[in-house]
Parts: sequence; C-alpha cells; structure tokens
Amino acid sequence: MNKILAVGSLAFDTISTPSGKADKVLGGSLNYFSLSASFFTGLDLVGVVGEDFPKDHFETLKKRGIDISGVKTMPGKTFHWTGEYGKDLNEAITLSTQLNVFEHFNPQLPDSYRDTDYLFLGNIAPELQICVLEQVKKPKLIALDSMNFWITGKRAELAEVLKRVDLLTINEGEAKLLAEESNVIVAAEKILSMGPKAIVIKRGEYGAFLFFENQIFSAPAVPIRKVVDPTGAGDTFAGGLVGHLAAKGVGLDWQSLKEGVLIGSVMASFTVEDFSFNRLVELDRSRIDQRLESLKNTMKI
Repeated sequence: MNKILAVGSLAFDTISTPSGKADKVLGGSLNYFSLSASFFTGLDLVGVVGEDFPKDHFETLKKRGIDISGVKTMPGKTFHWTGEYGKDLNEAITLSTQLNVFEHFNPQLPDSYRDTDYLFLGNIAPELQICVLEQVKKPKLIALDSMNFWITGKRAELAEVLKRVDLLTINEGEAKLLAEESNVIVAAEKILSMGPKAIVIKRGEYGAFLFFENQIFSAPAVPIRKVVDPTGAGDTFAGGLVGHLAAKGVGLDWQSLKEGVLIGSVMASFTVEDFSFNRLVELDRSRIDQRLESLKNTMKI
C-alpha cells in the first residue's frame, strides 16, 4: 500500500455559522485530510499538539490506519482557531488565532517517513513546508495547500515552495489573490507558470476546476440541502484526491486526477454537513461510493 506523509496542523476550532456555533471542537488540516484519505490508503502524520489535546482522538486515528508517531505532544496548549461565517459560506472570517505550541513547530521526520512516495504539505508556513521538502528523498507526488494569509504575508517563501510541488489545491479567491488576476482561468494559467504541474481550484457550491497539461476539467459540486460548517472542506477534498492517487499508485495522470477531483468533492460534501469532522468519523465506504455514483450521474447527458 502506498502511504501518504501529511504534515500540517492538529487544532481546536471555535466556529460560528448561520447554522449555530461549535466551541473548541477538533479541527486542523491534518485531521480533515487524514480522516478523508484514510478511506483509500494509509498515512503517516507529522504535527504538534499541546497537553490539552484529547488522547482518545489519537486512538481514533490509529484505528483508521493512521501512523501518529510523527506527532509530538509539547508542554502548553494546542493551536486554537476562532472564526465565523456569514451568508457567504465560501469565506471564513478569522476572529482569533492562538498558535500556542504550534508557534514553535519544527517538523522533523522520522527516518521511516523520508522515503514516502506521496507527500501532502498542509496549510502551514511556507518555510516549514520547505523544511519538510528538504527531508524527504524523492516522492512520486508532492501536493500543497495554502491560504490567503501566506499568500499576502509570505509570498516570496511561498513562491519557492511552488517551484517544487506537483499539485496545488486552493480556493478561487486564493487563486486570484496569488496570481493577481480577476479571471480564474487566467489566474490558473499564471499559477501553473510558477511551478506546479497541476492545480485544482475549489469553488465551493460551484464545484472545482482542474488544470493540467493545457486541459481543463470542470467538476460539479455535490448538491447539499444544508451546509452547516464549511471548515476543513478544502483539506477533506485534498484528502480524497491525494488518497485516490496514492491508492492507484499513480502520479499526475489526467484520468486519475479527474476521478480524484470527483472523489474530493464527495468527501468535502460530507464534511460540510456537520461541525468538525463528525461526518467523516461515522462514514463508511459504501456511502462514499453511493454518493460518488450519484454525482457521476449528474454529469451524464
């Protein structure tokens, strides 16, 4: 089995949406990504948590075939993000960011992780992503997620990371911000010239665009009656996409990328139906396959 090495954050989130509020629930890019990808392949995680992080959650991850030996527990409190969503559920408003032990995160890979074939660099500071890249040997696929905070605050460092990755997943607003373009197609073309070989631009309820080798694939979103909380949907999407590629043992292959984007859309559609990653924990593969088949049927003419 091809395992994925994922590096990112394990966190607490306090979230307000039009559907309600969740106080200090589990979140972070690693949780959403790994729980999503674990339906397709195994994972190795590298991250840091504080002494307040619930130990029983580690057992949940282990039961899903996720190796947490690269996650360190440090004296202090776990990263805690507080945010809210208004009527526009595609954009979160950050109210506070308490980095806590994450402020001194220095990702050091266990020797057994360095030979990984699949690497996912979660939404962390670009200099930390570079630190990880310098420790791995020769991955078959390097996938990257980023956000507007790093695009505006660490553009030069992010540019260095982009030169070294194969696949970038970001949302439409971030793509336009990164490319400094107002048209999403032009933005994608400009970002591809920065280094990534493929880019997926997530568009929330409008689906996603995949750009690879002068080809464009427009994937629909799964119709959802009620979006409760979109937090983590992007990482869940990436987990489904990269998990699918790892399960097939492929790199950047057009057909596999298209399939992976649809799977990513399906996985994200479950996440948004509840706060935190509650839906991912209670899911089984049959319901994933059923929703994927339903999505494919919407594409048939």
